[in-house]
Amino acid sequence: MMYFDHNATTPLLPEARQAWLEAADKFVGNPSSPHRLGARAAAVLTQAREELAGFLGCDAFDLIWTSSATESNNMVLHHFARTLPAEAEVWVSAIEHHCELAAAQHYFANRCRFIPVTRAGTVDLDWLQMSVKKSRPGLVAIMAANNETGVLQPWREVLALCRERTVPFFCDAAQWIGKLPARGLGECDFVTGCAHKFGGPKGVGFAKVPSQGRVTPLLFGGPQEEGRRAGTENVAGVLAMMAALMARERALENARMEDGGLKMDGLRLAFEEQLLKALPGTEIVGAGVPRLWNTVMALMPEADCQQRWVVKLDKLGFAVSTGSACASGKEEASHVLAAMGDTPAQGSRALRFSSSWKTTAQEWTALAEALTEVYRRMRAA
Repeated sequence: MMYFDHNATTPLLPEARQAWLEAADKFVGNPSSPHRLGARAAAVLTQAREELAGFLGCDAFDLIWTSSATESNNMVLHHFARTLPAEAEVWVSAIEHHCELAAAQHYFANRCRFIPVTRAGTVDLDWLQMSVKKSRPGLVAIMAANNETGVLQPWREVLALCRERTVPFFCDAAQWIGKLPARGLGECDFVTGCAHKFGGPKGVGFAKVPSQGRVTPLLFGGPQEEGRRAGTENVAGVLAMMAALMARERALENARMEDGGLKMDGLRLAFEEQLLKALPGTEIVGAGVPRLWNTVMALMPEADCQQRWVVKLDKLGFAVSTGSACASGKEEASHVLAAMGDTPAQGSRALRFSSSWKTTAQEWTALAEALTEVYRRMRAA
């Protein structure tokens, strides 16, 4: 099976697997326990916190270990729900991950305002600049890279704008980290991420929070993480996550070209060119704007529903997606495409292909050929 659904989850890297196995044997104590085994576990968590802080560019104390990006995102919005004035609004981009949109609507209801995006799928900076002149939100939340389209968001520009207006800025970086350098993300007030998006294990993530002030816990019941998140820390998971991140950051350094681009960009572009040539009527979502090197979302020619594409490709040995892993299988069209101005009919033609670091040009070509064959069969039927 050729796996083209890495934005949903990634296979465990050998470095992460080895780190997990070693940690599970070596650091058996609870980090909160007073004995030496507990102290050893606490010490390696501290070291991992310092390593992650170095990648992000923040203070180690800013970091909280969690179970996932979903938990981290919920924690951030829960914190603001408990601390913002009753009339304060939160502004969330219309293309955020489902977990963030659902949490924002749950906690803020009529006080949740959606930031529009352009036809290309980037946050509308002009709208944001005009709007913050008229009113000051209690929080602005914009992801670093979209999980469906791969379109990179202008989080640095939004961060600068929020700093000018003294507005807290929250950035979900789950799809960015491990695919692009993490350095600089630590400047955001709140940042979230998770291991399984870049070769680490499922069930472990983090949240970066401001050094000043306290964070309102989402989980209660213990003093772990300086009272910010109750529950015994996943020591083996954290160490495996850091092993994966170190491997990815090394790979990024080795893949960088003189013009600042990455070697893998060419593979994605060549696939898109082949797909457009082989299947007239195909549209590449976000074409013309910076995107993740591993992600292609395409509106396929009108032949059949997207689920049929997925099933037929699966039979040919290719695992692909219709969009967000949390939304796949649902009947409604992608909220991301809807925010970009696509109709439900257009959204129903969307397929997402997301590769790994090791995906070869031959595998991308094989995918294009499989898509062509599926289209031929559906047309014939």
